[in-house]
Amino acid sequence: MANRRGSGPGPGEREIDVAQEPEQAHSLHKALRTLPNNPNVNGPLQEMAQGILSGRMGMTDAIKNERYMDALGDRMTEIRRAAESQTMEDREAEREKREQWERKRDEEEQKERAERDRPSTNLVTGPKKRGRAGHRG
Repeated sequence: MANRRGSGPGPGEREIDVAQEPEQAHSLHKALRTLPNNPNVNGPLQEMAQGILSGRMGMTDAIKNERYMDALGDRMTEIRRAAESQTMEDREAEREKREQWERKRDEEEQKERAERDRPSTNLVTGPKKRGRAGHRG
């Protein structure tokens, strides 16, 4: 995943070794960055995210780790149960919140994509020459 054209993967993104394309790696990396500080996420998932983001392990290693996959399955079960117990009013409110979040996320991703894809304007071409008199002075 390139931060700018041709500059290589961003920090931690090279560990996203399961991604099929750069945008997928970027999205997964962004999601992993939210886990370590999320109070709704348990210790093993936070540990996994920190391990991947720090480069101590790749995503493939995390997927092969039974403890991390069990924790992920447990969290998915919690989410499913919470969704099943919602009233129609709760579901409608959640739908509206999700749509707002998706619009905001799409706007942020468009800005990030434009930032990554724009040509760099701060190219360093060498030191500036100071105003010395030179051979004609």
